[in-house]
Amino acid sequence: MSEPMPEQDGVPQQDVADQVESQDLKTPSRRQLLMGGAAAASAIVSIRPALANTAASVLNCTIPVPDQGRAGNFIAPNGQIVPAGTPGAFPGAGRPFTGEQVKQALRGRPLPGTGYEQNQAYLNYIRRLQSGTSGFTCFASLQMPR
Repeated sequence: MSEPMPEQDGVPQQDVADQVESQDLKTPSRRQLLMGGAAAASAIVSIRPALANTAASVLNCTIPVPDQGRAGNFIAPNGQIVPAGTPGAFPGAGRPFTGEQVKQALRGRPLPGTGYEQNQAYLNYIRRLQSGTSGFTCFASLQMPR
């Protein structure tokens, strides 16, 4: 058998230990909830502007077609880079497209200054971008849900 616990302030120590243990298992107090809510609110206040800035920067980022390392080459209808003068291929765009322009083009609008076939070839090129290629990060950020 165990010995009875000494009393402190008229409350046996075992009862105090049981109370502390049961408080840990209870639902949070109102004060704890309010403190947690305040922490969450401050996190939202600090994260929201960052997300807004991210969304704005995604729409202003640029995607060159083709990237600067392959400028002077043409874009085949399937989006591959081919030598200049390849029949059926299109010369690269004279300037990079913004994230907003590409986003709209992926939804059905044409890229500025392109006809239907040229637009499709450029979009196929953009869809084929890989990590390390200029414009990849911009295109990848357009694919992320908000």
